[in-house]
Amino acid sequence: MAMNTTPTIRLLAADDETRWRVLFREYRAFYKLPESEIVVSRAWGWFMDPQHECKSLVAAVDGNIIGFAHHRRFSSPYTGTTGIFLDDLFTDPAIRGRGVGRALIGRLTEMAAAEDRAVVQWVTAEDNHQAQALYDTLAMRTSWVTYEAEPSRK
Repeated sequence: MAMNTTPTIRLLAADDETRWRVLFREYRAFYKLPESEIVVSRAWGWFMDPQHECKSLVAAVDGNIIGFAHHRRFSSPYTGTTGIFLDDLFTDPAIRGRGVGRALIGRLTEMAAAEDRAVVQWVTAEDNHQAQALYDTLAMRTSWVTYEAEPSRK
């Protein structure tokens, strides 16, 4: 895919569904997640529900989306602040390295400033060196280590 213009950053719209599904499946495949149309449809439903906490920005050129930034607002009791958490960032592999991820994160930081939030925060896989090369130019790497616990089923 050629990209000779700066992408427009906007909210995901209902008309984006087909292309978003393609990109979201590619994102899940990148992280070696099992194929699941249930997950894809559930996430789409969240983004189309104005009451749901999950939102999605997209980068588009000529109306065609080429990347997304799934995000949500959060509160941090220990700092007494609020922020935006970037859950998923993905750019069409055919145009990676051309500023799409940078533009999406830039828009999130603009939103955080406009909403008087303290931070935009995200995590990435330890071996995702290409993403880290970008992130290291945009944000401070923290010393926090992430843990995940399975829910206790009694």
